Amino acid sequence: MKTLEALQRDMATTTDLQEIVRTMKVLAAVSIRQYERAQESLQHYNRSVELGLQALLRQQTGLVSNGRKQVSETLGVIVFGSDHGLCGRYNESIASFTLQELDKWRQQERRILAVGSRVEAALRGMGQEVEDCFWVPGTVGHITGTVQKILLHIDTWQQQGIEQIMLFHHARRQRGSYPPEVRQLLPVDLGDSEHRREKTWPSRSLPQFTLNREVLLRALIKQHLFGLLFNACAESLAGEHASRLMSMQVAEKNIQQRQEDLTALYRQQRQDQITEELLDVVSGFEAMQEE
Repeated sequence: MKTLEALQRDMATTTDLQEIVRTMKVLAAVSIRQYERAQESLQHYNRSVELGLQALLRQQTGLVSNGRKQVSETLGVIVFGSDHGLCGRYNESIASFTLQELDKWRQQERRILAVGSRVEAALRGMGQEVEDCFWVPGTVGHITGTVQKILLHIDTWQQQGIEQIMLFHHARRQRGSYPPEVRQLLPVDLGDSEHRREKTWPSRSLPQFTLNREVLLRALIKQHLFGLLFNACAESLAGEHASRLMSMQVAEKNIQQRQEDLTALYRQQRQDQITEELLDVVSGFEAMQEE
């Protein structure tokens, strides 16, 4: 049985851990809001790109290929995860989901780019080779740099004949949940293009442009991809911190239970010690009376 001094040290250590967990909870909650605001601010940017595509496609057809056509025997895959732990099964869930979805393309070679060392390790642990790995941006300001690196990697893939690219990440849903999601990044879906072409222009003045249509389309598509990747990265980071927040809540509950158990044990042992000391005093008093 531990001494009272040892129990006091355990109680002090538990209190320190509780403070650390509370701090991590606050940081996770603040980070979630930070990345959610980044997504909200990106909506205006995406709206401008959307209007540009609409203006171009309403005047010219046949510029975008059908996204459902399989153009390559090699499949490019981008998976967003994390570089840090303490977030439950966040990386294992997206890695498992990715491999389950990739089983639908059994006939294709897979070229996987991981964003996050933890998800890279999870994929390798499940027997899947990873071509390259990028660090996860630590702040909103670093997301742009990471997305630009991914776009350069996509350009390299396209030069090597890879035209079909899938994107896997945790996406925000109702009630703050972030389940795994997959979407086709390239080729651009023709159905979306038809939808853009048929939408009503939001003002009386019809747009005009003088650039070559092919050049303009390529630029808009690149900005469209930038928006998709930026949003996926921000959602993934928000999901990581949401998972970490849940883990910290569970840890805080366990620490509170541990504190209660240690406090009860300390009080019990302290009471036993006091009782033993009182009995010693009474026994000594009785012995003196007998003498």
